[in-house]
Amino acid sequence: MFFSSVLHRISLMATKPHCLHSFSGTCSLQNSAKRARTMTTESSMKDAFGRYAEYLNNLNEKRERVVKASRDVTINSKKVIFQVHRVGKHNREEVLEKAEKDLATVTEQYMSRLVRELQGTDFWKLRRAYSPGVQEYVEAATFCKFCKTGTLLNLDEINATLLPLSDPSFEPLQINVLDYLLGLADLTGELMRLAIGRISEGELEFAEKICRFARDIYRELTLLVPHMDDSSDMKTKMDTMLQSVMKIENACFSVHVRGSEYIPLTGSIDSSSFLLDMPDNEP
Repeated sequence: MFFSSVLHRISLMATKPHCLHSFSGTCSLQNSAKRARTMTTESSMKDAFGRYAEYLNNLNEKRERVVKASRDVTINSKKVIFQVHRVGKHNREEVLEKAEKDLATVTEQYMSRLVRELQGTDFWKLRRAYSPGVQEYVEAATFCKFCKTGTLLNLDEINATLLPLSDPSFEPLQINVLDYLLGLADLTGELMRLAIGRISEGELEFAEKICRFARDIYRELTLLVPHMDDSSDMKTKMDTMLQSVMKIENACFSVHVRGSEYIPLTGSIDSSSFLLDMPDNEP
């Protein structure tokens, strides 16, 4: 019995290092597997952040190009507006024809760049970058249409001119309702300047037509703005619009009320002038 118990203890002592060795091998395998999983996770996160960084860099570069294109649209649309303001009694057709050609150039050369940059992308993300140019373009297009036909250029007609500029395989850039209304609000300021100029040239009927047109725009927008979701910019422009309409009304009203005090320009033979009834005091 003694020898058998001793042999049993010796056998246990002999097998103990083997168990320790086996346990250490298992631990090393688990550690290596854990390191592999950690390295794989770090690599996947690095790849993901790399893709996000590349996406943001491309988006920022696109935003810069869109801002540049929008600025060019703004500058050249203002030139169209200045051209329309040259209209007079004897050069109406010539001036408006030149303005239409300039507007077509803005559409083909500058709006087309904006369309190419935004087609196939979520252009709502970049709306703040191109909205000022689009509003100025709407203002120029509607101003030119009113001076030629006396009617309002609606949103569908403007978007129809942009469709040929888009690739049919991508979602086309279409001017949204908010940018159209913001551009329409700015139109009343140009109408006010045009009306004052026409009154100074004696075109009172045209000035009254402008007054009615601007008043209709303001009335319709007054009913629409309270129901708009994002109307902070629009509410600010409504105050300016009201001032423009009031200036047109006051100018037209003054002409009617004080018409008897109107003094014709030098060289005029207006028989309605009270100056013609004064006696000649010269010897």
